[in-house]
Amino acid sequence: MPLVEPAFAGTVDATVFIPTFNGEKYLERLLSAVEAQEFAGNFDILVIDSGSTDATLAIIAAHPTVRLVQIPSSEFGHGKTRNLAASLARGTNIAFLSHDAVPVGTRWLAALVRPLDPAGLNCVAVVGKQEARSDCFPLLKYEIEGVFARCGADGLVTVVDGSAVSTDELGEGELFYSDVNSATRRDFLLNVIPYRDVNYSEDMAYARDLLVAGYRKAYQPSALVEHSNDVTLAEYGKRIFDENLGMRRVGEGRTSLSWPQAKLRAVRDVARSAARILRDADYLAGQKARWLVENPAYAWSKWTNIHRALTIDLNDAEAIARYSLEHSRAGIG
Repeated sequence: MPLVEPAFAGTVDATVFIPTFNGEKYLERLLSAVEAQEFAGNFDILVIDSGSTDATLAIIAAHPTVRLVQIPSSEFGHGKTRNLAASLARGTNIAFLSHDAVPVGTRWLAALVRPLDPAGLNCVAVVGKQEARSDCFPLLKYEIEGVFARCGADGLVTVVDGSAVSTDELGEGELFYSDVNSATRRDFLLNVIPYRDVNYSEDMAYARDLLVAGYRKAYQPSALVEHSNDVTLAEYGKRIFDENLGMRRVGEGRTSLSWPQAKLRAVRDVARSAARILRDADYLAGQKARWLVENPAYAWSKWTNIHRALTIDLNDAEAIARYSLEHSRAGIG
């Protein structure tokens, strides 16, 4: 069955949810890609916008298949807005996309929700794969590739069963979860384990919560999206700060990093990524020369801000706001 219109009164097999805030750059491609999905059941598209002032709302208006809900930016929260989406969704399953993640191919949705089948793998949550955009700077591109290489092999669904292993025994890839591209059962989210109302890393916290409770999650590499953050060097550092501070608050990721360790890791990243840039067929000679010059600044910013996130006083709201991209981009989905 096809994509259904907002006026459709019944339930559907899947809802694709996209939170938006000034997401005009990729939104047209994203919505067109979702509308083109080949799906055995029926599905709908739900967008919650938190105060966009660019062309986001005009793009949505040009897609009558989209059901739009608008909230003030002050009401947005990474966890609570996704819980709100679950309460508004009509799908048995709900797929999450960020407003800058573009599905690759027409079978993305079918692949993403397949491990949720109770008669199949019986998972309650699924994370899909991300690939960096062609203009992504090398350090971030290689980080993205590394994250998903640790999640599992291409072509195979990797399942982590919380009833069979303690989360303390799991590796980084087994614990990884991202709402850039994920799916869960709507009734599970509403009635069993909701997202925590946290400022960041709500997805990692959700994955840990369901595994601790003995449920199963999957990594589905066949559900692929194009995604990498479009950030300046200064914004990249602030995003790294937010990510690591968020994981610290929910008990994930690194627990400590001294300043000497941070400097050594920056030097290591510069050396390793330089070697990869020289071998990388995705970059032309001129691009390689550029990135060899610029990449050290990204590595230094990365490790400086990881160190900062792990050592800052969690009660120092003024300092956190100074280093946080979230605070400078209030309302981002």
